[in-house]
Amino acid sequence: MRMSMILLQNGRIIDPVNKVDRQGDLIISEGRIHEIGAPGTLHLPDPDGTTFDLSGKWVVPGLIDMHVHLREPGEEYKETIASGTKAAIAGGFTAVACMPNTSPVNDSEAVTSLILEKAEQAKMARVYPVGAVSKNSQGTELAEYGEMKQAGVVALSDDGRPVANSQLMRRALEYSSSHNLLLISHSEEMSLSENGAMNEGALSTRLGLRGIPHVAEEIMVYRDIAMADYLELPIHIAHISTKETVDLIRRAKRNGSLVTSETTPHYFSLTEEAIDQYDTRAKMNPPLRTAEDMKAIREGLRDGTIDAIATDHAPHSNMEKDLEFELAANGIIGLETSVPLTMNLVRENILTPSQMITLMSVHPARILGVEGGSLAAGATADVTVIDPDKKFVYTKDSIVSKSGNSPFIDREMQGKAVLTVVGGEIVFEELG
Repeated sequence: MRMSMILLQNGRIIDPVNKVDRQGDLIISEGRIHEIGAPGTLHLPDPDGTTFDLSGKWVVPGLIDMHVHLREPGEEYKETIASGTKAAIAGGFTAVACMPNTSPVNDSEAVTSLILEKAEQAKMARVYPVGAVSKNSQGTELAEYGEMKQAGVVALSDDGRPVANSQLMRRALEYSSSHNLLLISHSEEMSLSENGAMNEGALSTRLGLRGIPHVAEEIMVYRDIAMADYLELPIHIAHISTKETVDLIRRAKRNGSLVTSETTPHYFSLTEEAIDQYDTRAKMNPPLRTAEDMKAIREGLRDGTIDAIATDHAPHSNMEKDLEFELAANGIIGLETSVPLTMNLVRENILTPSQMITLMSVHPARILGVEGGSLAAGATADVTVIDPDKKFVYTKDSIVSKSGNSPFIDREMQGKAVLTVVGGEIVFEELG
């Protein structure tokens, strides 16, 4: 539904970049933020425009998920770019960055161009492709960064696999820097984690499952920060899950490292106890950790050690999940539950609303070097409206994603995106 002008009235406008957190009105015109004013002071000159009364709701810069898996090309039975971006806008995300572990791997101009073409056809959330670090993500030869950058990738990662060879990691950092592309690290020491199914500890022993020790993550985080420091280059650490990783990043930042990081809602909402009944919906990599780890992740978000909240949205069909625990695929969907799960941290006074929007919009835009994260006059009108009080039950039937692999199904939640605007166009609306 395309509109010439939109007036968002009486909402709580939260724009951390411009230090705005107050009630007000906002006008969208010709795809851009036109004006922000005090409540009741703005009016639409366009008789065909539409006005929404957003009393009690938040008006924020469009949310950006910097880590999703859209599965297309190659595994469209799990998710497509169309279904994934539809789930994104239902979750309040105006943009997503999609990882390259498709089939074929996004290590070329051709695959990047296909992704962007499919996203344009879908006309929902913006899609920012992430290219592979190495050809076919095999970790032996660098991919063609210049070619992919020209086609439209915004960052590089072999997500799903670590860059095990340190010399290749060095060359990747140097080469990516020369193309002004961020390198996103999947930090995992495979010799420690291979064939593991859950966090290593007393629970894995009781359940009879092979464990993944927390040091499998931390060893590679240390290596990647050390390498980036040696080269004086930036690096981004994906989906961090342990207390020691948070401590490593905190110390590195204090020492001037150019490191950024992300975590996901499942690492600050669940512990390994979610697996107690061999629930494969809670199987992921890195695995769910201990209560102590979850507490450290929350503190890292609160004190700014962790820069962003991403979902690592990883759709799988029943064929991959309805198996014995050790054989089931890793990953959960997360685009539609990220807002309410993060809202829990706001209600628990771990995050302020401004911090939440910084973690979910401002910093992802800055880290990826893409537009967004601001409601300044003249900015592209990517806007999310959140009802912080809206309660709902997240049911299997309500899922927009093509897959349903979530441990949060049938859980009552509070806080929901109710209006998503991309480029001045309303792409999702649930204000009724």
